[in-house]
Amino acid sequence: MTRFTAVELIEAKRDGLSLSPDAIEWLIGAYTRDEVPDYQMAAMAMAIVLNGLDDAELSAWTTAMLHSGEVMDFSDIDRPKVDKHSTGGVGDKISIPLAPLVAVCGVAKPMMSGRGLGHTGGTLDKLESIPGFTTALSPDRFREILIEHGLVLAGQSETMVPADRKLYALRDATGTVPSIPLISSSIMSKKLAEGLDALVLDVKTGSGAFMRDVERSRELARTMVGIGNGHGVQTVALITSMEQPLGREVGNASEIRESVEVLRGEGPTDVIELTLALGEVMLELAGIDGGRDRLQTAIDDGSALTKLVEVTIAHGGDPGVLEDTSRLAVAPHEGRITAPAEGYVTRCDALVVGTVATRLGAGRERKEETIDPGVGITLEAKIGDQVGVGETLARVRYRDEGKWEAHQAQLASAWAIGDAPVDPPRLIIDRIS
Repeated sequence: MTRFTAVELIEAKRDGLSLSPDAIEWLIGAYTRDEVPDYQMAAMAMAIVLNGLDDAELSAWTTAMLHSGEVMDFSDIDRPKVDKHSTGGVGDKISIPLAPLVAVCGVAKPMMSGRGLGHTGGTLDKLESIPGFTTALSPDRFREILIEHGLVLAGQSETMVPADRKLYALRDATGTVPSIPLISSSIMSKKLAEGLDALVLDVKTGSGAFMRDVERSRELARTMVGIGNGHGVQTVALITSMEQPLGREVGNASEIRESVEVLRGEGPTDVIELTLALGEVMLELAGIDGGRDRLQTAIDDGSALTKLVEVTIAHGGDPGVLEDTSRLAVAPHEGRITAPAEGYVTRCDALVVGTVATRLGAGRERKEETIDPGVGITLEAKIGDQVGVGETLARVRYRDEGKWEAHQAQLASAWAIGDAPVDPPRLIIDRIS
């Protein structure tokens, strides 16, 4: 292979030139081997944010990421292999109730998830708020759990898409998250490495999404659907709203609590609706009859919650916290945001809520930071709700008094209250296939 230098490739992309497949293959390989340092790859990522990748570059970039490590082969597992991925949202815990639901219905779900990115939470961070739950699995253990339970809830191992594992954390810490080429190649390289038959994408749009404009969200969806179908994986995307947080809980342990509520037949209506809608598409792509009725039965008879408990045990987690969710972590202090006037909530800004949750310790602002699983925000009022003066809009659990004092006013700015009733934003906006 022709040898390049990182500087010449950064300069080329900075100047709007196209990179050859050989150049991209060399760059991704060298970065994976630590021959290109983080600061140079950060510069390349920023150049891509500013100038993009054309179709040929994106294909080469995704393929290089995919083949930077081991690609799983589950062709010997006699179940349709279908996964779901969200582009990231505030309060988006959908994967946690959805995964056991579809597994009970006959889908094999080899879920390889990510950590919190920017102001959005990460499925791995939420799962690891369950004491003992291990998401770092060897490929052999990944396969064993999938075969036994029809479901595995893991992160990227050292051998699966290592280039993306490194780049994902770097983007979070360098302001290079909101880029269609970087988002799509990151997501799709991981998904294609899972050995899937089909994939359902939940592409967020709105204030709390990385793509705030619905047309940009459609562009991202079309890009990823094209990558998936081009690699022989049947791919469908739903465009869904992230104008306000999903559900009532934002935080790691608190979102596990809410996920368990959903599997008990309770929980917020928006979380339930999106879980069932995505599950319905997954069953459709798997060729499994029954759709929403079958999913609802798995909630009603308790089999989906039982599946989550079984998989938690397989991952080394404490199943007792799912049976008694009060045992999950809770930060020691509680604050409140109250309504300054009576009326109807017209805005509950997901970006502001997610940003404050992150700054209080529920997420990372730098990749070396650790997450506090007990930090969380409970939303008592969302768009369309009627409130009175002094009524609680949110309850906040925090550990650091200084951080709460610094960010209390910012969190209060997430809500707007008007005189006239308003409807909540439409949850599911479009389907791209």
